Amino acid sequence: MTKTQAKQLVVCIENEGYAVSLEKRKIYVALRDAAAEKHDMLRIVDESGEDYLYPKAFFRAIALPQAVKRAVLAA
Repeated sequence: MTKTQAKQLVVCIENEGYAVSLEKRKIYVALRDAAAEKHDMLRIVDESGEDYLYPKAFFRAIALPQAVKRAVLAA
């Protein structure tokens, strides 16, 4: 991942068709991807460190205190 690739924390609110891959109410890291966003998709990082595209409507952005965000991203 490049340093310019921004990370955002999102929570999964829907997983229809992706029940094996996505867990509702789980926090995920989303990588900014302009090409994916043009198609209403988000690039989501899973537990293995790999990233995959999922429908943007399946997630909501969350805002956490900076210290908490750093801890979540470091975990």
